[in-house]
Amino acid sequence: MSALGPYAAYLPLAGILIVVVGFWLKLNPMLVVTVAALATGLLGGMDIVPVISAFGKAFNDNRIIAVVWIVLPIVGLLERYGLQERASAVIRKIKAATAGRLLLIYLLFRQCTAALGLISIAGHAQTVRPLVAPMALAAGETDKGGELDEDSEERVKAMSAGTDNVGVFFGEDIFIAIGSIVLIQATLAGYGYDLRPLDLAIWAIPTAIAAFLIHGFRLLRFDRSLRRRRK
Repeated sequence: MSALGPYAAYLPLAGILIVVVGFWLKLNPMLVVTVAALATGLLGGMDIVPVISAFGKAFNDNRIIAVVWIVLPIVGLLERYGLQERASAVIRKIKAATAGRLLLIYLLFRQCTAALGLISIAGHAQTVRPLVAPMALAAGETDKGGELDEDSEERVKAMSAGTDNVGVFFGEDIFIAIGSIVLIQATLAGYGYDLRPLDLAIWAIPTAIAAFLIHGFRLLRFDRSLRRRRK
């Protein structure tokens, strides 16, 4: 690495390139992220054993991931007894409901709860698949009447998942005890910038507001595109 001179410090960034290329080629996300993490550690000068140890420590420190194995059977049981159908029926009774408006409300809910540190209160498995997406589909169908074609249905599902991502991503940094805030603080401290977690959380608020306005505008435009594509 020393032969590369000043460019050696940039080699660990190859992990980002691996993620981008891997996702572009639609490879297994878990495999792509694992290879990228290993490459980043090795190119950063770490031995293979400390890199793998870091994986194990991260998994042990974040054992909340085991909650998924409790949530999924519950969601499956609720779906078996008609959770999606009941959620869709409720939305169809609301004449003013549209897919964009419903997702806008969910975006606000997701950002507010994430800002309070309630990251696991919602998510793709817990709420998007069993509740939000079916309700958004029902709202799209009842918006001035008419069924959605297959492509439009897939777009509604994708927008539902994307709305969850935007809400939690830009909302969680407002919570001072979230891991991303701690990581940012530690990184800046390494460069001599001593900032409190509260300082970082406060400056995350304008970004969260901007994300809500921008994605909210996209959701309202999304309604118009659905109307044009309806059968």
